[in-house]
Amino acid sequence: MNFNAQSLPQSGRRAIAGCLLLVAAFAPAPVAWAETTGQPQQQEQQVENFLLSNGMEVVVIPDHRAPIVTHMVWYKIGSADEPAGKSGIAHFFEHLMFKGTSTHEAGEFGRKIAEIGGSENAFTSYDYTAYYQQVSPEALETMMSFEADRMRNLILTDQVIGPERDVILEERRARVDGNPEALLSEEVQATLYQNHPYRIPVIGWMHEMEKLNRDDAVAFYDRYYAPNNAILVVAGDVEPATVRTLAEKTYGDVPRGPDLPPRVRPQEPEQNTKRTVTMTDERVSIPSVSRNWVTPSYTSAENGEAEALDLLSEILGGGTRSRLYQELVVKNRIAAGTGAYFSGTMLDSSSFTVYGAPHGAEGLEKVEAAIEAEIARIISGGVTDAELDAAKDRFVRSMIFARDNQSSMANIYGQTLATGGTVEDVQEWPDRIRAVTADQVQAVAAKYLKPDVAVTGYLLPEETARN
Repeated sequence: MNFNAQSLPQSGRRAIAGCLLLVAAFAPAPVAWAETTGQPQQQEQQVENFLLSNGMEVVVIPDHRAPIVTHMVWYKIGSADEPAGKSGIAHFFEHLMFKGTSTHEAGEFGRKIAEIGGSENAFTSYDYTAYYQQVSPEALETMMSFEADRMRNLILTDQVIGPERDVILEERRARVDGNPEALLSEEVQATLYQNHPYRIPVIGWMHEMEKLNRDDAVAFYDRYYAPNNAILVVAGDVEPATVRTLAEKTYGDVPRGPDLPPRVRPQEPEQNTKRTVTMTDERVSIPSVSRNWVTPSYTSAENGEAEALDLLSEILGGGTRSRLYQELVVKNRIAAGTGAYFSGTMLDSSSFTVYGAPHGAEGLEKVEAAIEAEIARIISGGVTDAELDAAKDRFVRSMIFARDNQSSMANIYGQTLATGGTVEDVQEWPDRIRAVTADQVQAVAAKYLKPDVAVTGYLLPEETARN
């Protein structure tokens, strides 16, 4: 079980790049995309999707190369949908889903998966919560039965709530409060987003997490955990007709939940100032800097802008071939690490980040100035056709390679649909990437990476605290 706070470097997202990084973080078999070599053979993948009578959306991705099935349920509820003052309830409820139901005792689902040699996990993000199992095809109906059962039949008592609340409080202490980088990321996010709930950490604020109770959990469960707010994704050695039959037999018996209103959240005002967040900590040995901007996502961007931001992140800082890496690490040797990422697969607005850390005795100021110079170069001079073609090729090949990993595809489709996209968005993504021009990349850099509206984060050792 985990929360995806999106605080680590990630590259461009909507159907491919970010989903592949999500896979790398949570799925059994990681996928490396940015530096992939070789010449994959693209094959058309037949994907079917349909609705059950209770409103549950189903996506089936057949892949018969191995006798394995990835079974995922995505709920269209994340931390950005939480009631005011109840931060952390989405992630908390992810934990509670592993407790007992009126049919199965706590831990029985997990033991069954272990007995058959399968694997399972779950994760929460700003816009969704997902649960998955990877098992043999013969066990698919059993997975569906267990998952459908806990969709509506959890037993939520104070005896269940209290101990699990202690677990998430300890998780926050260990993973956030005890980690200077995570604390800074949290503060930067809260500064970057002035009005949108993306400013609230996925795991929640400690003082609000401490007050979460049974009434909160039951209300959350009754409102959001229903088939008409869920997406079932099945990838692997299955036939769509079989999945339909099993889904109707299991999930089809779960009553439809309340009709939810559109997911309308407070949006960001126009940003007019640059802001700085500085964290000093005795545990920090190497200083670092990040620069962050609010941008549109694939859901909210004008036509072609999100794809251009994806490619901009790849050209500027998407790996060892990027401008930042070549200039700061290879050529001038002033940085130990640097990069850029675009968090484009969000339901609402998104963000673009560049970052760097100095090499040896080199000062952080040199790294920061060099990052600023590379951004200014793109704004003033654009990118070359060769750079753009190479970035496009890496992105398109990443989709082709992803088809060799069923859990990758399950994550790609699940995340896309959970954030307002469609099956067609995934399938058309390579063509949209190919259509981006160098002028579009330069235009989004000039439009969104303005220095006077950036949020800069500094992580410093105590002895180098900035004034």
